[in-house]
Amino acid sequence: MARTATIERKTSETAISATVGLDGTGESAVETPIGFLTHMVEQLARHGLFDVRVQAEGDTHIDGHHTTEDLGIVLGKAFADALGAKAGIRRYGHATLPMDEACVTCALDLSGRPFFVWEVPLPKAKIGDFDVELAEVFFEAFARSCGANLHFHLHAGENLHHIVEICFKAFARALRMATEEDPRAAGRLPSTKGTLTE
Repeated sequence: MARTATIERKTSETAISATVGLDGTGESAVETPIGFLTHMVEQLARHGLFDVRVQAEGDTHIDGHHTTEDLGIVLGKAFADALGAKAGIRRYGHATLPMDEACVTCALDLSGRPFFVWEVPLPKAKIGDFDVELAEVFFEAFARSCGANLHFHLHAGENLHHIVEICFKAFARALRMATEEDPRAAGRLPSTKGTLTE
């Protein structure tokens, strides 16, 4: 059975549609009104080997917050729906990746219990038209809507572009690991309590 899902969300602030295929090749077609955010979602697809289609509109004449947060919500829900009951997946994923002087660890558990830790101190600044603080907003929204325990830790870094981009790439690799089907699990749920929901 194909592990895919499409989620649409429309509010007075944003209109977002996302389709996710977990067993893809990293193909993406992403349109958002924020150039750097578009680039980061493309990184998620490529480095996670997910097929991702996103069409997002938002009130960026105010700022990028609503669009970024709502995209995190929609993608998190799409991943959760594509995973279904989560039988046979690895459940846990982690990656420590470098990008030039920056190095980040991302660790996650698709436990069904949302929790978020962001140990990535960043100044208030912009990367193009993207407010750097919105990286945290995106990941927190994803963790909440996907039901994931998601941790980020910055080990080194000075260039803000490098730090945020390697967060997305580490997230992609950790999520790829966690969503993969484990051939040794034989379709069993990776939990002794018999459920991966709240």
